[in-house]
Amino acid sequence: MNLEQARFNMIEQQIRPWEVLDGQILSLLAVVKREDFVPVAHKALAFVDMEIPLAAHAEPGQCMLAPRVEARLLQDLNVQKHEKVLEIGTGSGYMAALLAHRAQHVVTLEIDPALARAARQNLQKAGIHNAEVLQLDGASLLIPGEADQAGLSGPFDVIVLSGSVAQVPTELLALLKTGGRLIAIVGDEPVMRASLSTRVDAHAMSHTAAWDTLAPRLLNFPTPSAFRF
Repeated sequence: MNLEQARFNMIEQQIRPWEVLDGQILSLLAVVKREDFVPVAHKALAFVDMEIPLAAHAEPGQCMLAPRVEARLLQDLNVQKHEKVLEIGTGSGYMAALLAHRAQHVVTLEIDPALARAARQNLQKAGIHNAEVLQLDGASLLIPGEADQAGLSGPFDVIVLSGSVAQVPTELLALLKTGGRLIAIVGDEPVMRASLSTRVDAHAMSHTAAWDTLAPRLLNFPTPSAFRF
């Protein structure tokens, strides 16, 4: 496989058509070697427009998001060099690597111990030193006091949920500073939307449902009952 040609095709045929037109994002996708974050068994799929399973031992649905979805999330967040980022759902560490190139510091949480170890190794091999991988259930931050206990009380400039949730947890919105953004894929199959929430001030948030997509659930996040009287 010609890796550089495959990378070029990924950017030009998958990512640009999905309205990712920010030149800095496109250049970053050409620099960060996605194939180095893909499990060995799936290296041939590194540039394919699909979700890639992370490991045989991982929970069902744990995967790398499709390249176009990762790129669009990154573009919508508009991360700046002075900003502090929290990611929930490290996976292989690829999204954390992209974020680290844009941010001052990234803290990324992974529930699976083996995936957390692999992500640390991937980031180290990629020469990325401003991304910290913690083996922690991101859903635990919804429990009162847990964010403080884990040293993750914020405030954060950016929060990224690298997976879907039924609804955006207010507990995570509380960790944003004024002007901070949280992006998540929200809803239930077959209809999910990328949702960007921005803290306007101490008491107000703005919410934008940006574009349709699908993504596996983040583990242990609550799903409201569908039962209705």
